Amino acid sequence: MALAAVVGPVAVAVALVPWRAHLDGADDALVLVVVIVAVASSGRRAAAVVAALVAALAFDFFLTRPYQSFRIEREQDLVTEVLLLVVGLTVGELAARGRRHRRTASERGDELAVLHAVTELSASGHTPREVISAAGLELRDLLFLDDCLFVGSLADPVVTRITTQGVVQVGAAPWPTERIGLPTCTVDLPVRGGGWLLGHFLLTPSPGRPVSRERLQVAVAIADQVGASLAAERSSPTGPG
Repeated sequence: MALAAVVGPVAVAVALVPWRAHLDGADDALVLVVVIVAVASSGRRAAAVVAALVAALAFDFFLTRPYQSFRIEREQDLVTEVLLLVVGLTVGELAARGRRHRRTASERGDELAVLHAVTELSASGHTPREVISAAGLELRDLLFLDDCLFVGSLADPVVTRITTQGVVQVGAAPWPTERIGLPTCTVDLPVRGGGWLLGHFLLTPSPGRPVSRERLQVAVAIADQVGASLAAERSSPTGPG
């Protein structure tokens, strides 16, 4: 796509050279805008920006007097070139935002599917062991973990934990997971149910993988489903205790 961002506008400008005496500069610019839009459809802002810059330079060099020069004689051509550049940059920004929104929507759908899978197990009467096993697998994928272990209690306190609001705290300080991912130390995801602390998922993060606040909130919801399953077993007449 980077190659297309450079070659595309130049090739189209060269193709317009035989008609430059018959077409208005604005018409040439509109054709080049189509090229920029085609490059921007990839959703990559950098490629669209490059295409806009190259298109403006190609318009100047091939399609304005004096030809084969980066000087412009007519004020109207200068205005057209500036507008071409502005429109190209705007299209690139809009395309990048659209791609980002599509990616975010896809991630939200995947996160809901993960939560639904664990909720379905918990609601359909599977044993807490089965729910814990499924939740651990889903948490590994959701939070990009190297390992995920469930324990009933902690032999030693874990300094880093995920709060009920989906915030990672190291001690009392929040950790910027959206920028640098989870801390490299073990992270505690508490499991609560029926007002009790019933266990912990001990998470071993994969370094350098950014984790969004939404993913952390889904992880908390998964832990809550495990807690609900454990609490139901505790309160069952045939359950432990």
